[in-house]
Amino acid sequence: MYGGNRTLPFYERQPVNRPVILYAATKKANELMAHTYFHLYGLPATGLRFFTVYGPWGRPDMAPMLSAKAILAGEPIKVFNHGRMQRDFTYIDDIVEGVLRCCDKPAALNPDFDPLQPDPATAAALHRVFNIGNSQPTELLHVIEVMEQALGTRANKDFQLLQPGDVVATAADTKALEDWVGFRPSTGIEDGVGRFVRWYQDYYGV
Repeated sequence: MYGGNRTLPFYERQPVNRPVILYAATKKANELMAHTYFHLYGLPATGLRFFTVYGPWGRPDMAPMLSAKAILAGEPIKVFNHGRMQRDFTYIDDIVEGVLRCCDKPAALNPDFDPLQPDPATAAALHRVFNIGNSQPTELLHVIEVMEQALGTRANKDFQLLQPGDVVATAADTKALEDWVGFRPSTGIEDGVGRFVRWYQDYYGV
C-alpha cells in the first residue's frame, strides 16, 4: 500500500496513490470499492493494512515456511537485497486480536472530514483504515539468524539483488488502531519466530 512513500513509520493519513507493484494497486482498489459500497448500500467498512504477517498455519509459499523447510533440508534460501531489507514482522496472534477488536467496533463517521483536504484514513462515511503492525522493523538477516537458532542449524544463504518493485523498509504506525480499540501488537521477533518454529517442527514432525 505505502510503496512509493519514504517517510517511516507509515501511517494511515499518508497518501497511498503511488503503488509500485500490481498487488499493492489491488489493495488500494479494494479500499476504494469498500468506500463506494457504503455510499451505495450503507455498509460500514474497516480496512486493515497488515505488515509482514508470519506464524503457524502460514501459506506454504511464503518466506517463513519456505525458509524453515529449506534450512532443515540443507537447501539454499534466497536472501534478497543481501538481507539488508527491513520488515515490520507481525505475529499472527497480534493480527487476529486486532481484527477481532475492529469487528467489535465498526467504523464511524468523521464529523471533521473536509472534502477539500481529505483525510485518507477516514471519510464522511462509515469507513476507516488502520495499520496492524508490530512497529519494530527488523532486518531480514537478523530474522534468519533467529530462525537458525530456533532450528538449531545454519542456513545456506543465496544472496540476491533487490527484486523489482520491492521496498527497502516497512514500519507501521499503529497509534490510530490503539486509540480506536485499545490494542497495540507487541510480540517480539524472537518470541514469534520461536513459536512458529515449535509449531512447524510439531506439525511436520521434523
